[in-house]
Amino acid sequence: MASHSTSIRRARSSPAARSSRSRAGVLRPSHPAVLVTIATGALVLIGLLMILSASSVTSFATYGTSFVYFKKQLIWAAVGVVGFVVCAVVDYRRWKNLGYIAFALSLVMLLAVIIPGVGVTVGGSARWLAFGPLQFQPSEFAKLALILFLADVFSRKREELFDTFGHTMVPVIPALALLGLFIMKQPDLGTTMILGFIGMGMVFVAGGPLRYLAPSMAAGALLAGALALAEPYRRARVLTFLHPFRDPFNTGMQTVQSLIAVGSGGWFGVGLGASRQKWSRIPNAHTDFIFAIFAEETGLLGSVVMIGLFAFLAYLGVRTAHKAPDRYGMLIAAGVTVWISLQALINIGAVTASLPITGVPLPLVSFGGTSLLISLVSMGLLTNIAYQGALPASTKKSSAPRTKRRR
Repeated sequence: MASHSTSIRRARSSPAARSSRSRAGVLRPSHPAVLVTIATGALVLIGLLMILSASSVTSFATYGTSFVYFKKQLIWAAVGVVGFVVCAVVDYRRWKNLGYIAFALSLVMLLAVIIPGVGVTVGGSARWLAFGPLQFQPSEFAKLALILFLADVFSRKREELFDTFGHTMVPVIPALALLGLFIMKQPDLGTTMILGFIGMGMVFVAGGPLRYLAPSMAAGALLAGALALAEPYRRARVLTFLHPFRDPFNTGMQTVQSLIAVGSGGWFGVGLGASRQKWSRIPNAHTDFIFAIFAEETGLLGSVVMIGLFAFLAYLGVRTAHKAPDRYGMLIAAGVTVWISLQALINIGAVTASLPITGVPLPLVSFGGTSLLISLVSMGLLTNIAYQGALPASTKKSSAPRTKRRR
């Protein structure tokens, strides 16, 4: 027995074993962490280029120069890159105890937003806090805060505890209810729905039984439908989605003009900067409907490339969650993947009239400093988990086992 143990130790400390471990930590071009970084960087660069193009007309008409929105987004991108690098380099486990603090902070900021005189109202919605010349959108921070909070809560629970409703849904439902209550006061149904998807997705990945998930998701869908029909402007969006060409110059204008932009792109587009629809024909061309301008200028080829990048990120996110060293990393990776993938799907679906307009931005691409910053920080976390997951098993810190049961 002693000789056997000695031989095992010698094998682990042999030059070949040390070489294998060192190769596993080397960031090769095919390394998952490198691939996440490349895909994220490509989307950010595309976004900056398209914001310069899509906002140029509005920016010139408002400020006398075509570069105002581009410069703002460039500054946020620089700050976001710093956040990405920090989260990609620092071990994600160091953030574990910050989930509760981040969640509480998000609630405080969301409450401050709806206080008259504190929150900044734009277009009838109070969604921002002003810090000097900068504006911060707490609802974007709430997405990451919810992920960190639920990942911390679920990673501490034993597998058998998920058989009870209290341990499975009670941590999620109150959290979503609080966030949804504050965000609907802004109001912002699209972000509320995204938070619901994140929460239910993380419950599923954590091992929540379908007998609890299915009724909760059905109740959430009914509530979302009721809220969508409760307000006239939201009800008009739903009816416009069903028949956009019935009122092409009023309620259906944004959808119709977006479809014209997408269709005008053809196979290869009209050329970068040559969009015609950005000339005040599509409202919010550089924010929620930036994909329409991108499709017009780059055509079907460019559209497939962008959708492919998001699909590739979704694949990398699923792979990262599967190979994460522990449940905490798995849940963070799953939450970020659900968030970025579904939000991109909802945005592109609205632009192409496949889904109702919800007003959510295209992650990493649309104009919006807070959205870009928080998205880059989240992708930095995903990058670190991907790196940690590719390390040899002997260097990983394990926690509670992953849940495999599903009832």
